Amino acid sequence: MNPTDPAQDPEGVTNGPLTAVTGASGALGGRVAKRLTRAGVPVRLLGRDPSRLPELPGADAAPAAPYGDGEAMRRALAGAHTLFLVSAHESPHRVHEHLTAVDAAVAAGVERIVYVSFVGAAPDATFTFARDHWDTEAHIRVSGVRHTFLRDSWYLGGLPAMTGTDGVLRGPAGDGRVAAVAHEDIADAATAVLLSDADPTGPTHDGETYDLTGPEAFTLAEAAEELSRVTGRAVTYVPETREEAYASRSGYGAQDWEVAGWVTSYEAIAAGEMATVSDAVATLTGRQPMNLATYLREHPDSYRHLLSGG
Repeated sequence: MNPTDPAQDPEGVTNGPLTAVTGASGALGGRVAKRLTRAGVPVRLLGRDPSRLPELPGADAAPAAPYGDGEAMRRALAGAHTLFLVSAHESPHRVHEHLTAVDAAVAAGVERIVYVSFVGAAPDATFTFARDHWDTEAHIRVSGVRHTFLRDSWYLGGLPAMTGTDGVLRGPAGDGRVAAVAHEDIADAATAVLLSDADPTGPTHDGETYDLTGPEAFTLAEAAEELSRVTGRAVTYVPETREEAYASRSGYGAQDWEVAGWVTSYEAIAAGEMATVSDAVATLTGRQPMNLATYLREHPDSYRHLLSGG
């Protein structure tokens, strides 16, 4: 049986220990929850807004459990064996929220945490939000719970999304490279890791850190060329200085910490911190991850704003 094959439907029959999936109304958590239920795994869906959680066979929805509310998280995780922890939305308090959620999981008796981190997570990472992931990883390591870290790269879907309707992708990435990855590939890899406890003969993935990337690292100028090809219009990459990057984003009304995260994500590309190309997706799923051309072909809505009249 291929546990990530969406065509296999056990008709809602569930077995095995309970897996709690956070961010279940989002692009990643929702995909993972769907894959787990199709594999017959009992799932508990967690999200900030329970009304937005999907209805899936064999899954139950927990009441609202914000990461920063330790008691609510502990109640939501009662009886769960594994926690799939999707990182919280960026905020000045995100590390505290993550640590509170981890402590609640341990207090609830969760035996295993699979955490979605970020490639290049380090205390001195150029990308400021990657430092948050390092702090979270460090706390999980000393918690005593079994754990696996999935460090994903930039999302492929972010490239068209960050390109303006003027056809310009701008940022201080220089000629650095990024091995961006699709949500689908992250979800398939995560599902394989989460299902490993059901196979006593397979790897446990305990203590492992996997970089989840696409099959190739490319420059943003090359990404713009691919967007030009698929949209039929001129899409260009404009490299900015740090000063220009902050100035061009000053009109969004975002707080300083958020703008710093946006700008430093590009600077991390320039510094070579996102150029890693890993075989983890292929190793975990048995197939190659999508490249940018394939992603754009399969997700035309991602660049619809770049089409005339879009």
